[in-house]
Amino acid sequence: MSDVSLDLETFLPYRLNRLAEAVGRRFSQVYKERYGLTRPEWRLLATLGQHGTMTATDIGAHSSMHKTKVSRAVVSLEQRRWLVRQTHRSDRRVENLSLTKAGLAVYRELVPVARAFEEALLGGLADPDRKAVASGLEALERLQGSIAAR
Repeated sequence: MSDVSLDLETFLPYRLNRLAEAVGRRFSQVYKERYGLTRPEWRLLATLGQHGTMTATDIGAHSSMHKTKVSRAVVSLEQRRWLVRQTHRSDRRVENLSLTKAGLAVYRELVPVARAFEEALLGGLADPDRKAVASGLEALERLQGSIAAR
């Protein structure tokens, strides 16, 4: 192997992406089977469930979703009557999004399911390994934040 070659199996961004995709696909089966949600719809529902009223722009930034995916998810959840839009008082170009009672009920049903999924995912790890995973992810997230600020 030459110096101009890249071993993808040891390249951290590649490994993180593969792992995130695999875990994301497994979890998406859960919310898709139960509620017919797509990944963007799940992210939107979870973000509003956790944070309350937000704009589509804020949701996109928080969840790292492109604005078209956020927009489609908004329309879908609105059609299900799980989400409502309200025009911002001072800027009529901005809409505040929030979950309806039905949407909040779905979110509350999915929270223990998500926690159980996470527990099952980490269940095979000893406590020191769990802590190492959490610590390593936190360190990478801090690093990513400082890289993005450059």
